[in-house]
Amino acid sequence: MKLSRADRSLLADWSFTIDRGLLTALLALLALGVVLSFAASPAVAIKKGLPTYYFVERHVTFAAIGAALMLIISLFSPAGVRRLAAVLLLASVAAMIVVLFKGTALNGAQRWLMLGSYSLQPSEFAKPAFVVVIAWLYGEAARRSDMPALPLALLLWSVMAGLLVAQPDVGQTVLISVTAGLLYLLAGLPPIGAAILVLIGSGGFWLAYMNFGHVQSRLEKFFSAAPFENYQVGRAMQSFSEGGFFGRGPGEGTIKSVLPDAHTDYIFAVIGEEYGVIACVALLAVFAYIVIRAMQRASDEPTAADRLAVQGLSLLLGLQALINMGVNIGLLPPKGMTLPFISAGGSSMLALAITAGMLLALTRWRPDPMRLKKPRRVPTIDEAHFTSHTPSV
Repeated sequence: MKLSRADRSLLADWSFTIDRGLLTALLALLALGVVLSFAASPAVAIKKGLPTYYFVERHVTFAAIGAALMLIISLFSPAGVRRLAAVLLLASVAAMIVVLFKGTALNGAQRWLMLGSYSLQPSEFAKPAFVVVIAWLYGEAARRSDMPALPLALLLWSVMAGLLVAQPDVGQTVLISVTAGLLYLLAGLPPIGAAILVLIGSGGFWLAYMNFGHVQSRLEKFFSAAPFENYQVGRAMQSFSEGGFFGRGPGEGTIKSVLPDAHTDYIFAVIGEEYGVIACVALLAVFAYIVIRAMQRASDEPTAADRLAVQGLSLLLGLQALINMGVNIGLLPPKGMTLPFISAGGSSMLALAITAGMLLALTRWRPDPMRLKKPRRVPTIDEAHFTSHTPSV
């Protein structure tokens, strides 16, 4: 089916306004995730006593749903994205409160709600919604002095951080706090506020270290003199040296057989061992392209709320990828964070699809609304007469 620019349908408008570079990169990540799930997931499924392709089939299913969800949300207008974010944030925060009382605990953390045979992690869906809403509040704070937008943004930030710490999920708390802090600076708000936020964040991190044993243990092992004391991190780091530049070959890796989280937290190490460092650098380049491209598009946005939302969503995606990769190569302590679109996980996949859909919707090509509001100036009679009688050079 060939679309014409004269066609004013929703699909035609989407086709001519979507950022095709971003769309291609995001769809490429989804496809790579499906391919790489064949490398890491079967060994984990066998070890857990499940059918060989159990995690692969789940990954394909959620990737297909995620792709459809991403494309549907990319049709939204900026106002529609903000409304979606507001509704999703309210629902996610309510679900996060329910999690504290009726959630399912795993590995010492209570983050999931059981829906039949499926587990739902509400905090994953809260992240993109939180970023879009706080970006709007920052934009309003910079634009209007008669609205208490900044206090509302800080209150929202505090509620999100408090609910995440209560689970506890320190890694996600750090992710949303760094993203919100960078957005504060990008919004051009008072620097004194940024300094106060850094102090509060430092204090919160110290309290987490003093009160959560797993945080203390991970940090002490990370900064200890023996870098391989943490077996999972040490084995992940070893996989990169064993893979070399070009890898040992598909299916030839061993890390997936020894680490319980090889298909989620440590899938980057599986990629390094089987496909080599060059494949890891290529994957990093795809994430870098998405962030840089989104930042370039954000610079063209005339509305502060939309500009900050694009910057925040791209930072959220890029920082999560960097944290996962940093853990795998031993630059960061373990945080239990997935590699976007590559790691297995239903809630993570769907939440990232929403993030990508919002990013695509907000980066679609649109005319400057201020320019549209200004009617074309009609020259006066004298100006028209002068112009018509002016000799050409």
